[in-house]
Amino acid sequence: MAGLVTRFAPSPTGPLHLGHAYSAIVAHDMARDAGGQFLLRIEDIDRSRCRAEWETQIYDDLRWLGLTWATPVMRQSTRLPAYQTALDGLWARGLLFACTCTRRDIEAALTAPQEGATLPIGPDGLIYPGTCRPTGDNAPDTPPPTQAALRLNIQRALQSCATDALSFTETGAAHRGLITTDARHYRDLIGDIVLARRDMGTSYHLSVVLDDAAQGVTHVVRGEDLFDATRIHVLLQCLMGLPTPVYHHHRLIRDDAGKRLAKRDDARALSKYRAEGATPDDIRRMVGL
Repeated sequence: MAGLVTRFAPSPTGPLHLGHAYSAIVAHDMARDAGGQFLLRIEDIDRSRCRAEWETQIYDDLRWLGLTWATPVMRQSTRLPAYQTALDGLWARGLLFACTCTRRDIEAALTAPQEGATLPIGPDGLIYPGTCRPTGDNAPDTPPPTQAALRLNIQRALQSCATDALSFTETGAAHRGLITTDARHYRDLIGDIVLARRDMGTSYHLSVVLDDAAQGVTHVVRGEDLFDATRIHVLLQCLMGLPTPVYHHHRLIRDDAGKRLAKRDDARALSKYRAEGATPDDIRRMVGL
């Protein structure tokens, strides 16, 4: 499978830990074993949290692990015009609407019918109750506002795709096979997701879909915590006429209490293991490879 292309896409907001190492190694080895290509992408759209020193550390840690990748490395901060072009196109088609709701507003709307009710959570967080969703169409000649979040009108998006269900192929152990999601699932369990946040002009969902397509990624390798978000990505690929990769959602690396690792968990940072004399082979053994 010489055309196989994988990627590892960390955010430079803290040190890489064992979970990052596992994901990067799995993606790297999958591509190399197939005679394909492994890519690196720096997801640095959150400029308030990203730091140049963390980006430098990412490169250093990955090289220490023995991983190599094609250059130049894609950085999301250079891709803002591409994200804006996509948003403009979706807005002109009447698929987006401006939203000024805060999280507190959404929580209040969701709990209004029944105090103490369990809040519905989807892959994008709280499932939006439709507070700002318009009943009419956007004016196609009016650009999308910049002082509000832009949400996808999920009902109109499904109508635009003209299908009752969307599918993707999954090769991970937990969800192997053809995964199909129907319109009711999108409406009830996902809702009107944010495609552009007011403070960054895009969102993870929009940027990851556009970047995977721009880099020609054929197999997306990432943690199983992002499995449900893939339904969002497949819908966006349909709306924008982009190919749907094969997805491989792998197990998460957890601490002794069973909690998934986070960047704030410096005790399991690769830099700490390196300083203590660990080798790349030690890291592979620690993550079960």
